[in-house]
Amino acid sequence: MPLDLRSLPVRSSRTVDLNLVKVLITSNREEFDAYAYFSREAPDRAAVDHEIHCVDLDRDSFDTAELRERSDRTLRAKRFRSGYYLNHIFGDPAYLITEGNRSYVFGRRLERTVWPYFVKRILTDFAVDCGYLHLKAGGFTSADGSATLLVGPNGGGKTVFLTQACAHGARFLSNTHLLVRDGVAHGVPSAVRVRRDPLFDGLIERNHLVAHLEGGDFLAGPELVFPGAPVDSGPVRNIVITDYRAGGRHGFEEIPADRAELFLEQFAFAVTTYGLKDDLMAHVGGDVEKFTGGLRAMKEQLSALVSGARCLRANVDMLDPAEREPVLAELGVDARADALGPTG
Repeated sequence: MPLDLRSLPVRSSRTVDLNLVKVLITSNREEFDAYAYFSREAPDRAAVDHEIHCVDLDRDSFDTAELRERSDRTLRAKRFRSGYYLNHIFGDPAYLITEGNRSYVFGRRLERTVWPYFVKRILTDFAVDCGYLHLKAGGFTSADGSATLLVGPNGGGKTVFLTQACAHGARFLSNTHLLVRDGVAHGVPSAVRVRRDPLFDGLIERNHLVAHLEGGDFLAGPELVFPGAPVDSGPVRNIVITDYRAGGRHGFEEIPADRAELFLEQFAFAVTTYGLKDDLMAHVGGDVEKFTGGLRAMKEQLSALVSGARCLRANVDMLDPAEREPVLAELGVDARADALGPTG
């Protein structure tokens, strides 16, 4: 009997709230670790913008020959079938079938596809369709509601900067993704990573936190980690490039907007950073004019963003109060002297 995508087994589901985007996620597994990456659920019966249906082939058996035949003919689907999902995320071969705003994926350990790939693609598609800029960036807001965005290379200290700011008076905006339009940054709610140490051991055990895909960290909602509720958006006042290197040039200094824009194009612009150009081309149906028009609009948003904000480079030790406090004061954060521990 041919595969009926509308009658797949569903044993668990979540409708997650990504602030501007709502996504339904289902699984044929009773417990599905992908849900732990999301910190906010949408209200019951909320209209959704996209659906992701995950079918674990260890839980239910399907004909892989038929799945291969039904799979999309896109480059991403071909890569899924080879076990390559996105960037450095690999796994077993998986089969991707797309029908409008519904994505179906068949494979194993499919939590490796939901946050690492689907969320990035959905946010980028939304940005192009609705006139936003999708950035890989963290962010927090100060007492006046203005936002500071944090961008940087892997290992550059972005996460430490964000967690220390939010533990000492800032309000959490986003850990990884932001959607920006007209100078206002809209956070994408997500879990944050915590690791075992005397401060977080109790939090991990009490809340039965799920382990992150890599690195030995655990996933916790920001409301469990930081005082004060996360915020949804804020006008961007500062853009900080985190460049923490023990042997590098120390300091916290303003840099020209054109230099910041070049950096963000490579390390924060989602299409470039995540390698989504082929996905975006598929989303616009292969239309070159729509593809280049969408890219142009996002690049214009990026130029306007950096031109309207203070751009700074930070090579500072945010764990050292003597360095952290003046930096937060410069960014408008009413800093607390002592970090607050987890609240959950």
